[in-house]
Parts: sequence; C-alpha cells; structure tokens
Amino acid sequence: MIKLCIWAIDGIISILRDRMENNATEYKMVIAVRQDIKLSAGKMAAQVAHAAVACALEAKKKKPKWFKEWQSEGGKKVVVKVDDENDLLLLKTESDKRDLISNVIIDAGLTEVPPGTKTVIGIGPAPSKLIDPLTGQLPLL
Repeated sequence: MIKLCIWAIDGIISILRDRMENNATEYKMVIAVRQDIKLSAGKMAAQVAHAAVACALEAKKKKPKWFKEWQSEGGKKVVVKVDDENDLLLLKTESDKRDLISNVIIDAGLTEVPPGTKTVIGIGPAPSKLIDPLTGQLPLL
C-alpha cells in the first residue's frame, strides 16, 4: 500500500514538473470585492464564497475543460479590491465581452447591507492569460 502511494505521488510530481517545464497554462478565479460598502469579515467571506461557488458551478457546465484544469491545479483563487459598484459592473461587462464566466453577487439584505446590494464579482476559472489583462492591475484584498 505504501509503495502504491509513493508511486502515485511520484506520478503527480512528474505531471506537475512537466507542466511547469512546458509553460502549461495556469488557471485561476478572481473575486473582486467592493470597498465602498462596509462588510464585516464574516459577511465578506460569505460573499466571496458565494461568488466562488457560483462561478465554479457555471464553469463546470459551460467551460468543463477550464473547470477541470483549474481544479487539477488546486483551484487557485485571488481576491482583489474594486472601488465601487461602477467598477464591479465594468468588470462584468468586460468579462462578458471576453466570454469569461462571471457572476455578480447580489445580497438579499437580511443582515448588513440593503437588499439588492451588489457586493462582489467572481470571474473564472479561466486561463490566467485571459483574466490577467482584466484584473491584473487590481490591488489584492
């Protein structure tokens, strides 16, 4: 059993090494959080999680190859800041133009913000080379 586990780990390491050496495409998901609304840490975490789940489920249906690659690479997620709702909606417009999976999360308003507040947007998973031109300049949260 131990030999089988070591063999499997060696195989995974070999695959990852090949990907790195061949400059294989890296996949990621980016979640942008509005900074003009005040959210507690827990509320923000929940909103980011909503976006990540919504994007992952949509990608699994609509972009299964991207979803599979992203998941096999560990499901990289990057959380960034945007100033306000206008910036959030601009990201939505631009991600749609690029045919990227994206979801704006609209809060139900049961706790900290009014109903209908757009809190975050999730983009991806997708190849980093497609997401980075859209989100690469945004500061990390």
